[in-house]
Amino acid sequence: MKAGLSLLLLTHLSFHLTCALKETNRSVLKNQVHESNLGNGTTEIKSHLTTSHTCRDIVDHPAFKGFGEALLVRDENSRYYNTTLGNIGTLMPYHSHVEPDIVVGAMNHMIDEVNDGKRIFYEFYNTEQKQKDPIKELTGLFFFRGKPRASFAIICPGGGFSYVGSLHEGFPLALEISNKGYNAFVIRYRLGSRQLATEDLALALEYIFKNAESLGVSTRDYSVWGGSAGARMVGNIALEGVSAYGASELPKPAGVVIAYTGQSSYSSDFSPAFITVAANDGIVDVNTVDRRVENLRNSGVDVEYQRFQTAGHGFGLGTGTDAEGWLDIAVQFWKRHMKE
Repeated sequence: MKAGLSLLLLTHLSFHLTCALKETNRSVLKNQVHESNLGNGTTEIKSHLTTSHTCRDIVDHPAFKGFGEALLVRDENSRYYNTTLGNIGTLMPYHSHVEPDIVVGAMNHMIDEVNDGKRIFYEFYNTEQKQKDPIKELTGLFFFRGKPRASFAIICPGGGFSYVGSLHEGFPLALEISNKGYNAFVIRYRLGSRQLATEDLALALEYIFKNAESLGVSTRDYSVWGGSAGARMVGNIALEGVSAYGASELPKPAGVVIAYTGQSSYSSDFSPAFITVAANDGIVDVNTVDRRVENLRNSGVDVEYQRFQTAGHGFGLGTGTDAEGWLDIAVQFWKRHMKE
């Protein structure tokens, strides 16, 4: 009798264990499909990227259909398609302290936005304009939403006008700004010259102003951010205004954020400026930055200057360096110059 009861209990336990294992296997399989390797034709739009994925996986990701190339650093990226996101820093030689996990985190935020039915990429040149000038093909704006009707920032990543370092110096910054409740755009501009890039920035600003209602952003107290080459674009707008570069007459930014650039221009009507650099910058002459800050202040411009020691050039968010946290200070500077 006891033996029969034990056998019955063992059979019952075995049945439930088998069911539990089957359910676990189904869950594992579901996650494997959800996080499947990209490029195999079965990837869901929800699938997140990892540092093991490649640049080709970005281009092929269904969430980025039609503009995947604009996420990458150059106009022609096929030779870098096999580079893993864990080694993405090798594609941005003018940048330092590139953290692959931070890069991937910002990309996965965009994937989640698309999965939630939100549009993340906007073209400020139309099809006809791109056909007439093919180097405009990859231009556009990546949108990181904050609170509805909040002010916006537009970020101009650097790269010496030979590449656009959005993966390190654009998307992660925009994500942090949007997490603080502000709207943030990252511009993909034309390569080759500061003039062309600044024209793109001016027309992108005009596009945002014209479409502010549908975008859900306020045009009051906007800011423009840039690093290195991108900071030269910002400096041009802060000095000369948007209309000097082919766009409509628009108000100058309420504040500009200028990171590690050797540009020296200044004037009395330059936008209020947050300026940052590291003393050990191997590309920028820090003395030039010091003099620009002094000249701006002497001209009556409000300037906040953060001079770090060991962060190097192109430090992005500065994670893991003595510049870590600089973005928070820059946002506070911007807020002080908001009128509303």
